[in-house]
Amino acid sequence: MLRLAILLSLAPLAVQAGGTIAGRNLPAGTVLSAADIALDPAATGIDPALAVGQQTRVAVYAGRPIGAGQLAPPTLVSRNQVVTLRYERAGLSIETEGRALGAGGEGEVIRVMNLSSRATLNARVNADGTLSVAERPN
Repeated sequence: MLRLAILLSLAPLAVQAGGTIAGRNLPAGTVLSAADIALDPAATGIDPALAVGQQTRVAVYAGRPIGAGQLAPPTLVSRNQVVTLRYERAGLSIETEGRALGAGGEGEVIRVMNLSSRATLNARVNADGTLSVAERPN
């Protein structure tokens, strides 16, 4: 019964008949737009609504199906990028610069080095490309 519940919860992510194919060669790192994809009733690929706005993890060649495993949320912060670190709590707001030690998309937690103190910490990537520092649990 538990397996059935898990399978049903993953159903929207499942591969559907009549799926999305690459309309052109898509290098790794391409953020998909409607012009980059095509529909093929014979192909197995993900729903086009789920594909648009996602970033390719690997190269996908024209005419090949686009699978969910080949896509990821777009990267907003790249490794070694100088970013704004923000800490907010109870009316206190502190901003400083940091260097990203990894890449990440919106909502992902990445490691960052505070350029002032050289301390390494974890921060969540915001939609605008800034990073929010979370409190350390006691």
